[in-house]
Amino acid sequence: MRRYHPIIITVLGTMLPACLTTAPQPAAPGRQPAVRSEGQQLKFQLASGVYRCEAGRRVQVQRDAINSNLIELGWQGQRRTLLRYDSTSGLPRYEDRQNGLLWIDLPWKSVLMDARTGQPLANECKLG
Repeated sequence: MRRYHPIIITVLGTMLPACLTTAPQPAAPGRQPAVRSEGQQLKFQLASGVYRCEAGRRVQVQRDAINSNLIELGWQGQRRTLLRYDSTSGLPRYEDRQNGLLWIDLPWKSVLMDARTGQPLANECKLG
């Protein structure tokens, strides 16, 4: 597994920045953005639960059983609903644009970011 580590880092290094940008969304006051989950957008069957991250941080993720484009995220005593937006890489990208939270969801690890600055808030998050 160790020999694949540089390859994984290289792949993530090229894919994660693409998650920070979305395809243009039509601006319509009072409407939720259109969310596509077909085509080039990747779908992962991921579980709900507590994600343990670097530096002892924790993120609670509750996946919506009816709408796979929604997750509820618990972070620092706050609960937020995040909506999946298309990403240019196709990786699952959930965002609460009002509060500036971005959750990038991968089978091997996830990351919570400050969407306004692009800085990670909780990195190397794994279910467990």
